[in-house]
Amino acid sequence: MKVKNIIWLVTTVLLLTTANVFAADVELLISRANRIFSPLPESMPGSDNDTTERIALGKKLYFEKRLSINDTQACASCHILEDGFAGVDNLATSPGARGEKGTRNSPTVLNAGWQDSQFWDGRAEDLVEQAKGPILNPIEMAMPDEKTVEQKIAGISEYQDAFAKAFPGEKPAITYQNIAEAIAAFERTLITPSRFDDFMNGDVDALSETEQRGLKTFIKVDCKSCHDGKLLGGETYEPLGKEHAYENQADQGMYTLTKDEDDRMFFKVAPLRNVALTAPYFHDGKIKMLDEAVRKMGKLQLDEELSDQQVSDIVSFLKTLTDKRRE
Repeated sequence: MKVKNIIWLVTTVLLLTTANVFAADVELLISRANRIFSPLPESMPGSDNDTTERIALGKKLYFEKRLSINDTQACASCHILEDGFAGVDNLATSPGARGEKGTRNSPTVLNAGWQDSQFWDGRAEDLVEQAKGPILNPIEMAMPDEKTVEQKIAGISEYQDAFAKAFPGEKPAITYQNIAEAIAAFERTLITPSRFDDFMNGDVDALSETEQRGLKTFIKVDCKSCHDGKLLGGETYEPLGKEHAYENQADQGMYTLTKDEDDRMFFKVAPLRNVALTAPYFHDGKIKMLDEAVRKMGKLQLDEELSDQQVSDIVSFLKTLTDKRRE
């Protein structure tokens, strides 16, 4: 056998061996990821009764500014869905109907129905209860009471037929509960599969080597201890500043709601789906960049001084959680 043929054969064997080792390593990472996280299901909890008519009504109400006291504010004003926005307005805190700003960063509505509860302090059990809050909030949409909301919507002719179709047989069909039910039905359609879902479903080429390294780092430094499950968060509550106190102590988190000393600085763990698009970060919106948020969380929660390479790799992985239609 000629020397060059031997060289070709050895090179081919080495390449095939390396490829097989790499493939096995990727498959092992996929298996490990599926033990910690999970791909998004095709539907959200509570969607069984979401008819086409109810979803269409909910979408119209989601963009309806007449749900506010002065016809200037809709759900969509703070939770923007168009033009590549990821269900947020990318402001630290959002202005309400009268221009006054809220006290907490507006969370994304994308995939929100899989969260254990709604709002930073978990005060709403589900999407329906969440939808009821902003309409009556004096800073946000500022309507005075449920009856006023019902009467205002009932006085708009286009909604009379829409509610009758969405809630057949109900008398009256236009109720505050049904307004919230319809909005929640629309929000349950806001599902954003990502390349990370493809990876967990077995596509070994869905993530680059850098992104896979970021996933490994995310797991190794223990970001997964809080950011796990379908949304990589959104299901538990943790103190912000577990290892080192967070600079801004003005908002004491769940304590503001419960008055339980054990709840001071506890907030819902933020889900990380679409996190690359939802800056600024944290409940107060004071962290402007994703790499800054990663580095700060490493120190605050894990007492880890993450290296530049670790931060860069983790950010690369987090970008794979972006809705494929928004990448």
